[in-house]
Amino acid sequence: MDGLVKSQAPHERSLIALFKSSPSSSSFSSSSWTSEVVLQIQTESKVRRECGPNDVADLRSEQTLSHITENEEIQGVGFINGIVGRIGMEWKDLEKRFDQVARTESGAEPAVTWSEFGFCIGMQSSPEFANELLRALRRGKGWKSNITKTDLYHLWFRMKDNSFNSRMRIFFDMCNRNKDGRVTETDIKQTILLTASTNKLSVTHDEAEDYASLIMESLDKKNKGYIEISQMGSLFKATTSLSNSKAHFPMKKVPAAGSSTQNVQNTSGDFCEEREEPMSRTEVLFRTYWRRAWIVLVWLLACLGLFVWKFVQYRHRSGFEVMGYCLSTAKGAAETLKLNMALVLLPVCRNTITWLRKHRPINSVIPFNDNINFHKLIAGGIVVGVILHGGTHLACDFPRISESDKSIFRQTIASGFGYHRPTYAQILATTEVASGIGMVVLMGIAFALATKWPRRRSPVLPVSLRRVTGYNTFWYSHHLFVLVYALLIIHSMFLFLTDKLMEKTTWMYIAFPVLLYAGERIFRAIRSGSYEVDILKASLYPGKVLYLKMQKPEGFKFHSGMYIFIQCPQISPFEWHPFSLTSGPQEDYLSVHIRTLGDWSYQIYDLFQEAVLSRSQGCPKLYIDGPYGSAAQDHVKYDILVLIGLGIGATPFISILKDVVKGVQTTQNDHSGLRQCSLTKGPLKAYLYWVTREPNSFDWFRDVMKEISISTKKQSVVEMHNFLTSVHPEGDIRSALLSVIQALHLAKNGTDIVSRTPIHTHFARPNWFNIFSRLARKHGGAKIGVFYCGPSKLARELKKLCTKFSTKTTTRFVFHKENY
Repeated sequence: MDGLVKSQAPHERSLIALFKSSPSSSSFSSSSWTSEVVLQIQTESKVRRECGPNDVADLRSEQTLSHITENEEIQGVGFINGIVGRIGMEWKDLEKRFDQVARTESGAEPAVTWSEFGFCIGMQSSPEFANELLRALRRGKGWKSNITKTDLYHLWFRMKDNSFNSRMRIFFDMCNRNKDGRVTETDIKQTILLTASTNKLSVTHDEAEDYASLIMESLDKKNKGYIEISQMGSLFKATTSLSNSKAHFPMKKVPAAGSSTQNVQNTSGDFCEEREEPMSRTEVLFRTYWRRAWIVLVWLLACLGLFVWKFVQYRHRSGFEVMGYCLSTAKGAAETLKLNMALVLLPVCRNTITWLRKHRPINSVIPFNDNINFHKLIAGGIVVGVILHGGTHLACDFPRISESDKSIFRQTIASGFGYHRPTYAQILATTEVASGIGMVVLMGIAFALATKWPRRRSPVLPVSLRRVTGYNTFWYSHHLFVLVYALLIIHSMFLFLTDKLMEKTTWMYIAFPVLLYAGERIFRAIRSGSYEVDILKASLYPGKVLYLKMQKPEGFKFHSGMYIFIQCPQISPFEWHPFSLTSGPQEDYLSVHIRTLGDWSYQIYDLFQEAVLSRSQGCPKLYIDGPYGSAAQDHVKYDILVLIGLGIGATPFISILKDVVKGVQTTQNDHSGLRQCSLTKGPLKAYLYWVTREPNSFDWFRDVMKEISISTKKQSVVEMHNFLTSVHPEGDIRSALLSVIQALHLAKNGTDIVSRTPIHTHFARPNWFNIFSRLARKHGGAKIGVFYCGPSKLARELKKLCTKFSTKTTTRFVFHKENY
């Protein structure tokens, strides 16, 4: 068997759990945990003796195990829990699968081959493991013979047995290949390699030998060279019970800062007080959305007010006699377009927003974290305005002008057309209409390419479209706005219904935003030109992740959670891409982690890969621009932080963790030992939940995680949890042995076998409900900031949980999502 297996992420929920045997936290003492494991194994393995081979050994070992685990069952951990429990799969479901592949030969009973057993029980992605399971169930006697429906029922009945004895018997038989009732170190090594292969984990033969030796060291105290079923059962029971006890250890309540004496105001403008009663749903929703609500309400009222004002104004103009309410509608929509064309630039003035964030009174009432969402909302308003304005003109106003009564035309709007009634084609050829159509075409291109599918080059698009879409296409097409604003000025100056300069107000709306945005771009160009950085270190990580450690420019100051833009002139002198800073504010360098997710990131990865591998040429030249504020920057408002990152989404939180550790180390405590609320002090406690699907992703931040773990070993201000979704869930038979090895290795050596750090790696996706429940119990009455970086689907789930637990408990969860 190949000892090196590349990782991927199978997500089958059809397998039954066997043992839950991993600690839930890495915060407990490794030495004490080891002592507990050994003590429990020795206590539960008092009845140990030499066994004869084959059936006699099986009988005796079963009697011993029965004696130890008499009348004991592990509730909720079924052998194939994914089939009979988690997704409700019963015998009828297995029967249906059987019927799909069964064959009948010469009047015999329908049967399937042994190789189709995995499909029948829902283990088709793990054929080798399914084969070993079948061999164990049939005790190796003719296990490769065909399986009838009756045979399958008996096998399923055995797998369905909830007793610990039955599950342990099956697992032991999987390890005990020669059926002599004794499992040797070689047997364990082979099972470890099989388990690793099944879970797509990279485990070398040497590592497998070390892990097998670790198990034998824990169980074979008399150096017999083998273990029996009673000893293996003791190991699983010990690690399972201790893991559960650690997962539910009594949690010491951390009081909200300032609660020991009086309520003191913190940086968020709220009070650090413990709530005695949960908030109502109305109060939670109000606190969550009132900043966004009033901004959107003011915007809607402004649009509505301008529309009504212009609508009424043109209701009394002479042109109304020719075009009617079509004219009023078009002009009302035009007025909203002027406002929105001005406002759409403000949310992307990043330097201005970053500066305004520093002012607490402003930051407390304006939701700067939603600047991109507001930018999109205004763009939607522009789309509606263009449809109303342009559509009404083209479909209603212009036909009425070209077909109007000549006498009415002369008495009303003839002067605007040189006293000549134009045809429809002649109207379209005017400067006003031609410039308007040009604007609509350019905006249509920019808006279409800015939507989700073209911007991310979605697979749902035809291949021909995917070739011409992507982030670069979005970036360059978005700069068509320069032409759009030029055409907008021309369009507003050649109105054929008025000659009064004071009524040509478009320039009044857009002057300040355009100048502000232009000033920002000039400032960024000047600043970035002086921020050419030297590359101190470049590292290539698995998963095509590039780590860059750069010299910190003189005068460059930032707060944890901020991000910068990076430009590589060798790729493009026009493209700037945002990346979160993973270095702390107190460090004398800047660092970023860049994952290859698009054209530009692939190109910069290739450039640095060539530079790193060749070692002869220098690194590519880079310019940086920033720093810029983000949602993560608001972590200073909270005493308790929950940081949730998916994959590379953990990057915004690395600098925050460093800052929290540094802040707590330098914090001066009062006489009671509790930190008081202060405008200058940061969070008391931070939790990191990092979810990734590839095991080699842990290489990205391994050094940082180790450093933080060592720094907070005594203070315990940071609690980190890794979740690996490519491995079968904890409690699944396919990952049961990994969980045991993981627990033993962490206890003995202080490092996790997957992440290679002191941080325990949980298998499968997090149970967010349980996590939030635990946090609510532990920090009752506190205000917890939940910061998330990742796909929007999980963001919606987390936001609902924040609302739910804020209304059901005295703990308030405030959700923030990163938007770039």
